[in-house]
Amino acid sequence: MSHKAIKIGLTSLVLATAFGGLLYTTLGESAQYYKYVDEVMAQPDVWYGKPMQIHGYARDIRRKRDSLEYSFELHREGQIVRATYTGIVPDTFQNDSEVVLQGTLSPNGFHATGMTAKCPSKYEPQVGSTAGTTGSGTY
Repeated sequence: MSHKAIKIGLTSLVLATAFGGLLYTTLGESAQYYKYVDEVMAQPDVWYGKPMQIHGYARDIRRKRDSLEYSFELHREGQIVRATYTGIVPDTFQNDSEVVLQGTLSPNGFHATGMTAKCPSKYEPQVGSTAGTTGSGTY
């Protein structure tokens, strides 16, 4: 084997190893599980401390006076987890709204660092509506 071929082979090996290591650490840090409340609460010990997104329905929403601190229950299929979130909430966040929280689970509940409220009925036309048709309405 020539000196040039060995040099190219070693360089390729070093670059492939570096790229693989970078890819592994990047994906490992940003990966989050996406689970429903009932899936998580079936085995909560498994999920403690892991970054995740949890999907359910909000109820019993309470806001601390003069702050952006919220506490509420997230429920689905008869399972409940107490959740906390500090920050500005979406306009559609209310009792029985469908939400996805980003954060971590602990024995004290779910600490959310991000929140997305889902409201598909707000964006889907109702049966019998004329959404998407032309008309003489004003803009």
